[in-house]
Parts: sequence; structure tokens; C-alpha cells
Amino acid sequence: MNKVTSQPTHMKTTLLSLLLLSVALFTRADEALTCFELRTYHANEGRLDDLHARFRDHTVSLFEKHGMTNLIYWTPVENTQNLLIYLLAYPNKAARDASWTAFREDPDWQAAYKESTAEGKLISKVDSVFLELTDFSPANLFPETDTAPLYEMRRYTTNEGKLDYLDARFRDHTVTLFSKQGITNLPYFHLSEGQDGAGNTLLYFISAESEEARNASFKAFGADPDWQAAREASERDGKILVKKGVQSTFLKTTDYSPVK
Repeated sequence: MNKVTSQPTHMKTTLLSLLLLSVALFTRADEALTCFELRTYHANEGRLDDLHARFRDHTVSLFEKHGMTNLIYWTPVENTQNLLIYLLAYPNKAARDASWTAFREDPDWQAAYKESTAEGKLISKVDSVFLELTDFSPANLFPETDTAPLYEMRRYTTNEGKLDYLDARFRDHTVTLFSKQGITNLPYFHLSEGQDGAGNTLLYFISAESEEARNASFKAFGADPDWQAAREASERDGKILVKKGVQSTFLKTTDYSPVK
């Protein structure tokens, strides 16, 4: 009778990691990127620089190793909460989960994590939001620039049943009028199903040369007769946005961001 010999646990873990990595890389090579994840890290007091160092020296390259696409990394211009905000892309949710499992089991990541947290954890909380591109997002999500512009993350919350109206206004008018006034359109997202805010949220990014240029562009945009007509026509059956339904955060890229 043949004797069955079980594999050591560490060998099983290694084989599983290699299998998951192979699946993630194969999927990424053969499919478009359709799943996006916006992640916000809340650094503990005095540990933001250490968090940046871990991303700069280890995390970004390990993400790429495990089939994740690093899109862009930011910190808020006024970073009173010690935040790191970044955007990853994957072919789909299954590929995302496989990549993260392989990443967490990677000995290089485990060593980097252990070394960086020898004097305490770097972060207190991680917020993760899954996103899907709208049909009016630009094809080039984050174009390369000669100088790092000012980025802005804007989140709109609509009244019940009004997201389609907001989408139509952006698709048919706002995106074009932004460009007309010197605002660069970046990706526009909806929240994936099953999350708080899905069905009534538009989250998007824009950029301008500076805060002064951004403010001048928005002032001209607001005074544009074409915008005023589009807004009036879109709200004949009621307001699209809830009261105080616009949130805005100015962002700047980190030195290790793929796009500056």
C-alpha cells in the first residue's frame, strides 16, 4: 500500500500563494480593469512618515507583484487627520481578493510589516470603497503631467431616484463645460452595489493647475449660461442633490505615486 505523506503547512501556504498569484496575473493580463478600490488609511499620530516609507519602499512594488494596478496616491492638502488616500484597479472582484490574499501571505510583506510596526502600529483604521466607472469617464483616467497639479475629489449625494438625472447632466453638459473652463476631467465613479450610498452617489476626480486656477474655473463655470440652462432643465421635477450634498477634498500626490 502506498503511504500518503502530507505536505508541511508552510509548503501548503506557499503553494496556495503561488496559485493565487498566478490566477491574479493571468486574469489581469487577459481582462480589462473593471473593479476599482479607493482606500483611505488613518495614520496614528506621528506615524504618517513611517507609513509613507513602507509604501515607498515595499507596499507599492508588492501590490504590483501580486497583480494589482497602482493608479495614484494622495494626501489631502490640509491633512489634519493624517490620511493616505489611494486608488487601485483590478480586472474584477475575484482577482482583487486573490491578489490581496497572495499579498498578505508574501514573506516580503510580512517582514516589512513586522519591521515597520516594531514600535507600534502605523494606522488606526482603513476605509475601503469599491467603485465602477461611469460611461462618461475619460479613457485616460490619470494623464501624465509635467508638473503635479492640484487634484480634487468630489462626492455628490442625490435624492432618491435622482442619480440617473445627475449622470445625464454630467454626460450631456457638465463634463464638456468643465473642459471649456480649464478643469481636467478625471475618472467618474459610482459605488458598487451593496455599499452604503450605492444608487445615490457620484464620486469623481478633477484637476487644475492650482487652487487659484481651480476657483477661477469654477466661478466661470457657475456663471456660464449653458450651465445655468442645463441645471434648470435637469431640475424641473425637483432638486437632484440632497441639502449639503457636495463634499470636496483637495489632494496632492505623494512622491511615490505612479502619476504625479
